[in-house]
Amino acid sequence: MSEDFLCEANNSAINIRSQVLHFITTILKSMGWKLDEYNLIDNSIVVDNENFASREMVDELFVEVTKTNLQSVNSLNFEQKVAFNLIMSKINNNESGGFFLDGPGGTGKTFLYCALLATIRSMNHVALAIATVGIVASILPGSCIAHSRFKIPIDSDDQLNCSVSKQSNLAELLRAAKIIIWDRAFMAKRQAIEAFDNMLRDLMDYQLLFGGKVVVFGGDFHQVLPVLPKATLEQTKEASLVKSKLWSELKVLTLTQNMRLRFNASFTDYLLRVGNRIEPSITYNNIRTPENILLPYDNDEIFLNKLIDFVFPNIFTFDANNDILINKAILTPKNYYVDDLNEILIKKFPGEKIIYRSHDDNTAFDSLLLEEDFLNTLTPNGYPPNELVLKIGSPITLHRNIDPSKGLSNGTRLTCRTFDRNVIDAEISTGHHKRERVFIPRIPFLPNKIEKFSFPFKRVQFPIRLCFAITINKAQGKILDTVGVYLPEPVFSHGQLYVALSQATSSRSIRVLIKLAKNNATIMGCTPNIICKDILELAHPNLCHHSYNLIVHAFF
Repeated sequence: MSEDFLCEANNSAINIRSQVLHFITTILKSMGWKLDEYNLIDNSIVVDNENFASREMVDELFVEVTKTNLQSVNSLNFEQKVAFNLIMSKINNNESGGFFLDGPGGTGKTFLYCALLATIRSMNHVALAIATVGIVASILPGSCIAHSRFKIPIDSDDQLNCSVSKQSNLAELLRAAKIIIWDRAFMAKRQAIEAFDNMLRDLMDYQLLFGGKVVVFGGDFHQVLPVLPKATLEQTKEASLVKSKLWSELKVLTLTQNMRLRFNASFTDYLLRVGNRIEPSITYNNIRTPENILLPYDNDEIFLNKLIDFVFPNIFTFDANNDILINKAILTPKNYYVDDLNEILIKKFPGEKIIYRSHDDNTAFDSLLLEEDFLNTLTPNGYPPNELVLKIGSPITLHRNIDPSKGLSNGTRLTCRTFDRNVIDAEISTGHHKRERVFIPRIPFLPNKIEKFSFPFKRVQFPIRLCFAITINKAQGKILDTVGVYLPEPVFSHGQLYVALSQATSSRSIRVLIKLAKNNATIMGCTPNIICKDILELAHPNLCHHSYNLIVHAFF
């Protein structure tokens, strides 16, 4: 690390050592620790707290406000402008406010978030942007994951608490924030949102909603709800935000005008019918896929190759320096099928492959000794594969929060550039940090406490996966230029089919391949559409069975 300070003129060895130690202290202080506590050096490192700016505060104050985002205020449509003015009036008058920005995919929620963030940051105020999932966090400027920002435990029971000390730098940042925007809040457990509310009330010493802060939640309840391990439908509903005691205190602002698909009205209407579960069923819960987006299934290999050719045309001759892969993906319900598709596509992808194998160790001292070869065959939930096959130019996603302030969050999409033995040089493909070069190290993975795995072990591997194909759940919030939907088996949770279909910008940019157990012409192109109507009725009390567009204005 000292090499970073060598370029400074007249820098002696003593000064360099002091600068390095102070730099490490700064990082540790932002995490609530001190270098002195580790007993690594003889002398204590003293930091002047009056002149010390926490890393969190510095990161937030120096988020770039682009001219495009600042001028986007002038391009807001009527509904967006109403929401913008209402939220800004609360901020300008130093009033508290809790909002939920509701709207189907394509209605401009992210556009409105960026306008709010740019406006507030241009006034030299702190504006925090977070998201429940990493792929969304990478889109908003200066955003990060909610669990990471608010120290919300993931593997815990229903009694959640945010581990934020009132004396910490993070607490100082939260007290300074003029607005907190939480996108995809519907995907978080209601207990996490309630813990967030309790934490703000405690930090602000004020028992008003969210401690008197202006908080904007956002999302679309037609999409996938909180993902709970082996939960029943009733348990999933109970974990939803609309079942929280806070829901009645939020003012719902609804967006209805679909800016993304406004020139493709028939496809927009179809998506809304699917999301509201009012698309006519052919058999129980099964709906028909429009012929213009359907690839009729007949043969595994032939029609899967047709889907691949639609999403990734001429992949054999792909140029590694081309950005065309960034906004293309095949979506499928389960990781098992994701791995199969990525294996097929990396073989087709041009270039010389490099294989990274993990190092696996048994961590259960009282269990039988397990050979590493056996552990290599296991891939528990949350672990990367034992064998990573990569090529220069291949797309990957990050599966751990490495440095959210630098754009390295769970779900960040990157492109491989060069490979070394213990590090991968990659380029961030999307979001605020697009085109920045980063280094991905190997890290240890340990079993999740809530996963009852027979053989707990540690895996040291790169925290990445190929992303030619991704799960439907992981795709939430990502707008794709070309989408393939592969359904070798039906979707299995609320809103999954709607999420898969709504990632496309038009009906011309999406194809659906539905694998049938039997090639029966009467059910060709049909697939289950699983929607929990109770959640929609709780979120939209005036929901009618004709069209979402007819009732949304009731929320005003």
